[in-house]
Order: sequence, then C-alpha cells, then structure tokens
Amino acid sequence: MIRGGSPVHISEVLKGILSQAGRGKPSVPSFSSTIPSTPKEPRALYLSGKSMEQDESYARVWRKFSLLDLPSKEYVYRYLLDKQRRNCKVLTLQAALNCLKVFFTFLEGIGKSGLEELTRADLEAFVEHEQDRGMKLSSIHTYLAHIYAFLDFLIEEEIVQAGVLRRRVRLRLPQSLPKAMDPDDVRQLLCGISHIRDRAMILLLLRTGMRIGELLETKVRDVNVKERTIIIWEGVKNRRGRVVYFGDDARDALNKWLKLREARGPYLFYGRSGGMLSYNGARLVFRRNLFKAGLAHKGYTLHCLRHTFASEMLNAGMRLECLQPLLGHDNIEMTRRYARLTNKTRREEYFRAMAVIERGEIDDSYQLDRELQTILKEKELCTSHDKELSPQS
Repeated sequence: MIRGGSPVHISEVLKGILSQAGRGKPSVPSFSSTIPSTPKEPRALYLSGKSMEQDESYARVWRKFSLLDLPSKEYVYRYLLDKQRRNCKVLTLQAALNCLKVFFTFLEGIGKSGLEELTRADLEAFVEHEQDRGMKLSSIHTYLAHIYAFLDFLIEEEIVQAGVLRRRVRLRLPQSLPKAMDPDDVRQLLCGISHIRDRAMILLLLRTGMRIGELLETKVRDVNVKERTIIIWEGVKNRRGRVVYFGDDARDALNKWLKLREARGPYLFYGRSGGMLSYNGARLVFRRNLFKAGLAHKGYTLHCLRHTFASEMLNAGMRLECLQPLLGHDNIEMTRRYARLTNKTRREEYFRAMAVIERGEIDDSYQLDRELQTILKEKELCTSHDKELSPQS
C-alpha cells in the first residue's frame, strides 16, 4: 500500500487496524506476533505491487476481518494471507471470510471453542443446521467448499488432524436448467425502460452475455463502440480474459449513455461517488425496471439476462463451440446446459409425432418398428431351422 509516496508493508497496516479494533474489546485475541514485520518477507506480502484500486479492495477485506470476533482468529488470518500471497481475487477472500464467519458462529452455538476439537460429525451437523435454516443446497455446497479449503490449509500446517476430512460430506446438487427470460417478457421489459443508463446496462448484459460483475468492472477504455466489442481483461470466475460483442440496439443505447454520462471516473457505469457501481445498485436498477414492466413476480434476476443471451444465441443457430468462449466457460459441458433449453430438433420431432397422434393416424395395435420386426422374424426363422436340423432324441 502507498502512504505518503512510500510503500508500506501489509503488517503495518494490519497492526494498526487490529490495535484499533481491540480497544475496548478485550475478547478479541491479539496475535500481532504472528504478523510478519520485517522487510525481508516475500514480495507477495506487499500491496504496493498492485494497483491502488486493488490495494484499497484488499484493505477493505482486512478491515472487515479485524472487526470480527472469531475463535481461532489467528488461523483465519494466516489462511487469508496465504490466499493473498497466491494472488487470489478480492472476491475470493471476501467469500471465504463470509463463509468462515457462518461456520464459526455455528461452532460457537454447539459449544466448540477451538478447531482442535473439530470432528466430521460437526461438519455433518453444520450441513443439517443450514438445511433447517432453509438455505439452498447450492449455498451449503459453497459453504462446504470454503470450509474444506480452510481445513486443508490447517491440515498442511499440522493444526487440524487429517482424519476430519478422511470422508467428506458430499452433496448431490440437482441438475437444474438455467433460467432464461421468456421472449415476450424480454420485449416487455425493454419497451418499459426509459432511463438512458438503465437501458444501456440491461441491453449490454442481454447482448453480450457478460456476468454482472464483469460489466460493473468495465471501464470506458475497454469499450470499442465502432467495432462493437468489449474487452474483459480478467473473467470474474476463471480469471481468463476474453472479448465479447454487442448488437446494434445495444450500440445505440450505449452511444446515448456515453454522451450523457459525466466524466466522473474510469468506470462505464459508476455510483454516486464516481467509483464502480455496486452489485446492489445494479440489482436495484434491474428490479425497478422489472416492477415497471409488471414482471416483478416472475423471479427474474440479473443473471437471467446471461442465460437469456445464451439461449437466444443457440436458438439463432450459433454452435456450442462458438458460444463457449463468449460466455467464458472453461468446460463446454457448462455451455451444453443451454442446449437442453433450446434443442430445436427435439422440439420439431415431438410436435411432428404429436400431430400424428392428435389426427388419430396411429393403428390401434401398437406395432413394433419395421426394422426391428424384420430382425425378430429372421431370428425366429433361424431358430426353427436349427431345431429341424438337430438330431431327434
């Protein structure tokens, strides 16, 4: 981190944060001795090698961490610091911290004061507890993934016994279909958007297939209106960069927004302070326009726009191997999920067969397939011929 024009070691920042958080709160453990304080530590411990925006983002995570009263807080600190060393994204650190906070709250509730007492039965009880709270199975699966990663780290550090993870709790997630918007609902939504910024944002999501986090991180310099492209330097999930494209309607909406937007910062869509628009801000924009279009009861989310993009592209004839890089999927099986929504051949075959049924053109006796009938008949003749040739007893 830069302070007064000079790089400051992360340990100094954390010591200050932790000391402030500990005033008047003796229950917060002090573990400043575990924080490296010499300049001979690896370069990964310095924030000055990153951009100022990344510096501030990491600092926000550490400030939030310092305010939490967690048991075994030293272990959580070491785990998060290890993630930062390995250049994990800020969002990854935030998600890990949030999941571990939920897990430690549960452990305190059942009377476990330290991770040394953790057993596999505690992990099973945690899953059941979250199910009883009504949490979605996908959310519990995410919690477990972060908890297991944390425990793997502690096992490597010889803090927790390896037996805890000898037989992991594995959840069978339902293979649900992506939820795309109905074409009529898409038209109804777009017809009701009068705000220039809102229209540009929603159309870009709908025509590029970008994740909302990727669009919010997009800067004006990343957009080429003439070529109708947006460069995503680093994907939200897999950290792979890619180029996406947008159509004429999104280009027209974007041009109107670029003429109107104030030069308050580098981001294409910004908040009140001129910084990056928050996810909650974007979600409120979308919900407001859903309500205005009379679609609030349909349960659509911002991510449904991405699903809609993929479904419409497949319906329009785009091949899966072309759609995969546009969506930023590592595995084509992820993209193939949308084919289950948009299989035109299956639809045509179904309605062709159903038309025959509805016209009553099926024989009352359900005959076997002609080719199969021929095979069975030949087999029957061969069997009878073999019997005739066999010697009588």
